Amino acid sequence: MELWILFGVFSVLLLIGVPVAFCLGLASLATVASMGLPPVVVFQQMNSGMNAFAMMAIPFFIYAGDLMIRGGIAERLIQMAASLVGHLRGGLGQVNVVTSTLFGGISGSAVADASAVGGLMIPQMKKRGYDADYAVNVTANAAIIALMIPPSHNMIIYSLAAGGNLSIADLFTAGIVPGLMLCAALMVAAWAVAVRRGYPREPFPGFATVGRYAVLALPGILLIGIIFGGVRSGIFTATESSCVAVVYALLVTVFVYRQLSWSGFVEATLGAVRTTAMVLLVIGAAGAFGWLMAFLQVPQATIAAMKAVSDNPIVILLMINLILLVLGTFMDMAPMIIICTPIFLPVVKAFGVDPVHFGVILILNAGIGLNTPPVGSVQFVACAIGRISIGESMRTIWPFYGASVAVLLLVTYLPGLSLWLPRLFH
Repeated sequence: MELWILFGVFSVLLLIGVPVAFCLGLASLATVASMGLPPVVVFQQMNSGMNAFAMMAIPFFIYAGDLMIRGGIAERLIQMAASLVGHLRGGLGQVNVVTSTLFGGISGSAVADASAVGGLMIPQMKKRGYDADYAVNVTANAAIIALMIPPSHNMIIYSLAAGGNLSIADLFTAGIVPGLMLCAALMVAAWAVAVRRGYPREPFPGFATVGRYAVLALPGILLIGIIFGGVRSGIFTATESSCVAVVYALLVTVFVYRQLSWSGFVEATLGAVRTTAMVLLVIGAAGAFGWLMAFLQVPQATIAAMKAVSDNPIVILLMINLILLVLGTFMDMAPMIIICTPIFLPVVKAFGVDPVHFGVILILNAGIGLNTPPVGSVQFVACAIGRISIGESMRTIWPFYGASVAVLLLVTYLPGLSLWLPRLFH
């Protein structure tokens, strides 16, 4: 009965348009009340869900990304990417994908990626004769690469949801190859659509220009190496690396690029505060919801139900992927990770799947969900910049969506793609 209340209240509130954080919190309160427990239990679990030292990395990574968006790093990454791949068919589409990959290694946020890169690239692409739906779909799908390339704060959330025992350095490392695969797959999709629609190539500017733009972008790109190298080598933790990222971002944007103004600094600070407040509210509410699911033994029931269907790991992983893709259409990323991890991680471990490998599968699934309505936050951002409707973009998204799903299947059934690099460092 309690499970019906928990999921029923959540579903009804979500369908009538209540924000996800309040859906989770009110569903938890209704369930606790039906069980005869005091409501303070929900607030204790919300506090517990947010009260982890590693969680401090999230606001600092968000802050570093906001500083870099306003400090000129995105523009220099676009210049470098344009010099490298702009001469390919559909040149600006290729530039968009490569820039998103580079910027994702700095911001770690798909929404920030779509906002920063899309804000610069989509108007340029439309001005150069590219259709708005193409510009939007390239931007929105390339933005999810940021979730795979370190520093991805979603990897930190997954580690905490898994009990805090998983190495964040291993998770950061495990996402690199799948992220680069996704970049390559989306470049192929962008090329194929560009060929069909007759989009132009950009002229190759010459190797001297490539070298000059690479030098200009180098201070921003170095941050990727500082964060990844520092965490991987044990020089500092993921939380400490986020603080280093903020300090480095300030130094680069103020003293090297000299593009971060006082008003830009204030806007970045306030923006990071607002985003952090929203993210932590969702994480806290999802923590209470997840605690109730554990209390009501949902993971054990899920394992039993799936074993009743099949004992083949291939079938089980396919079922989990399908469930996660459906959940991603109406659930935002942070609550999806916190809720789904305690349900499905015990299932996949029972079938011999490595928890680090499953983390990459889960985050890639959730990333694809960011481009599928009705929630689809990344798609909404890109469509707002491109000034087209969700319906217009969804009609032609399929080559890019197909490329993402193809990478998901490869990552799911070839665990070595995720695990060989972490094992190399052990």
